[in-house]
Amino acid sequence: MAAASISQSGSAAPSLSFEDYSIYSNLSDDELLQLAVERSLTDTHCANTNPTSNTTSNATGNTAAAAATPLHCQPTARNTNQPNLSFHNPAPAQTTAHYSSPNPPTEKPPDPKTFDGTISRFMTGSGKRMVAYRRPDGSLVHIAPEPEEEEEPLFKAIRVGDASRVKALVMHPGTNLMLPSKPGWLAIHEAAWYGQDTCLRVLLSAQPGMINKRTDRGETALLVAVSKDQQQCAQVLLGNGADPDIPNYEKETPLYKACERNSAAMVAMLLNHGAVVNTPCILGWTALQEAVVRNNVEICEMLVKAGAKHNLTNMYGISALFSAAQTGQVAALRFLLKHGADVNSQAADGATALYEAAKNGHEEIVELLLSQNADANKPGKTGLLPLHIAAQRGSDTIVSMLIPATSKARVRRTGISPLHLAAERNRDNVLEALIEAGFDVNAQLSEDRSKLYEDRRSTALYFSVINNNIDATRMLLAAGANPNLDVFKPLMVAARQGCIQTITLLVEHGADINAGIPTHPTTFPAVYMFSMKYLPMFKYLLDHGGHALSCFDCVYGNRPHPPIKTTRSQRNDDSRVLTESQLRRGVQFCEMISAPSICRWAGPIIDVLLDYVGHVTLCSRLVEHLDSYSDWSVIKEKAAPPRPLMQLCRLQILQLVGRRRIKRLPLPGGLIRFLQHQEKLLDDM
Repeated sequence: MAAASISQSGSAAPSLSFEDYSIYSNLSDDELLQLAVERSLTDTHCANTNPTSNTTSNATGNTAAAAATPLHCQPTARNTNQPNLSFHNPAPAQTTAHYSSPNPPTEKPPDPKTFDGTISRFMTGSGKRMVAYRRPDGSLVHIAPEPEEEEEPLFKAIRVGDASRVKALVMHPGTNLMLPSKPGWLAIHEAAWYGQDTCLRVLLSAQPGMINKRTDRGETALLVAVSKDQQQCAQVLLGNGADPDIPNYEKETPLYKACERNSAAMVAMLLNHGAVVNTPCILGWTALQEAVVRNNVEICEMLVKAGAKHNLTNMYGISALFSAAQTGQVAALRFLLKHGADVNSQAADGATALYEAAKNGHEEIVELLLSQNADANKPGKTGLLPLHIAAQRGSDTIVSMLIPATSKARVRRTGISPLHLAAERNRDNVLEALIEAGFDVNAQLSEDRSKLYEDRRSTALYFSVINNNIDATRMLLAAGANPNLDVFKPLMVAARQGCIQTITLLVEHGADINAGIPTHPTTFPAVYMFSMKYLPMFKYLLDHGGHALSCFDCVYGNRPHPPIKTTRSQRNDDSRVLTESQLRRGVQFCEMISAPSICRWAGPIIDVLLDYVGHVTLCSRLVEHLDSYSDWSVIKEKAAPPRPLMQLCRLQILQLVGRRRIKRLPLPGGLIRFLQHQEKLLDDM
């Protein structure tokens, strides 16, 4: 351990080693650091009592606790041969230091029985246990390693199995076998714990009255022996009249513990001595339920023959059958069914064994229960059927087994289809199996279940789109899913996510490009709010029937527009929540394009829109945007009348023929592409 040197005013002083103080000699660096912290917290007043006292400096070593304390608070040397400390200005006379509190702590610890203060224990970084004594004011009195308790001779002899020594101690007049040790154990408990049956016989012959005495946790010696699977000790105790039904404070009997230990021999021994089989623990579990959870049919048979009831439930209403299904114990479940257990019994929350087996993915259990006519149409507390839970979990094998046993009418009454849950969790295999089984791909959530989602979604298609699951989306659309049933259309979700593949699928299957949002009305197609920053997507929507003319309708026209009053909390994605009068008529395109996140693309957006309209007038707000950037002046000229004749003809043909029938017209390819707003028209014509 490093030493600390003390000096003042630059003069060298003899080094003072920590080893000079015996109290420090057995402390590690972490312990010394702890001591330094304690002293700094409790003795700071020492530094204020003598402001002119000499201070310490230049401390070396890992922890210089002594050097960090003012001189008059330093401990006196215990070695009379220690060299004196020299200073430039020594005190006139050397006096004995006075301590307001013992510092460092005294070597002899106070008596815990008479000590007036608090005793605290802690562990150092090296794992050494320490004990500290403090006065009521918090000042430290003593700190030292915690003394190790010496093991009682009788308990030591029992632990090592020295029966002769145990007998000698038992016969000693001063030995009291009824006096418990620190944890409240008697010698009989110690013998049962270590499996010392010979010592146990000696103790019982000397004091048979302690055979049913309990520990601080309420354990008898028999319960201790059973918990440790000490069969010889259990046999000795039972042979000497131990009560097999005394539980601990958790109401766990020896029989319950034997089942918990999965010990058939111990169970047989206890039953042969008349143990009661249906005693529940504090949570209501019986010995049979413990045996079922461990799938021990041998123990189950012994318990049932002894009168165990399989229909008893714990505090949650769970029976042994339910426990077997929950934990996937096939053999135990088959045993219970053979002995008349109700296959459709329900727990307190309404769940059946079939429901729980489907929830935990136990295929063999589901198959066994269905073969015993388990009802697949009993819901759990959330109203979901076993099929719902299996679909949510993604167990396609279990789903296949449950589909024939589940009523579609009962599914409809739940207000949610298993298709919703499969789509929500991206269970594509389950989704495919449900579609093939004929479940309605357009089934909608009930109003109560739809309200659980902020966007009020209602279809399985919506779940697939918002999950960006293209395969599931394609599967549902191919099966006839309607993309226009939700309040907030799946097309808008796909546009917001920027997924052109999903948008293409939805448009090809009839998604309404021009749909609005009832809660946020607009004078133009609402999907444009989410697609204007992605011009190829925006153009695709216009190519396939998106309205463009409505984007140029403005109630203000050439007149000045009022300022848009918005706050940060009023934004909804790229939209702006406006005044009440504006909401009644709907948000205008010129107001939407003025949003800070969109206005930087105002010119290219207007340029694309002009290709899909004839004669239009730009309102003053759109003109402001085009005037804000010099390169956009050509777009402003493009909007000026008259519009090109070819453009007007294209619009007229599209209006008369329809976009979907353009390809059928007997026209050159270049002209067809012109009508479809495709590039390189002149090269092909």
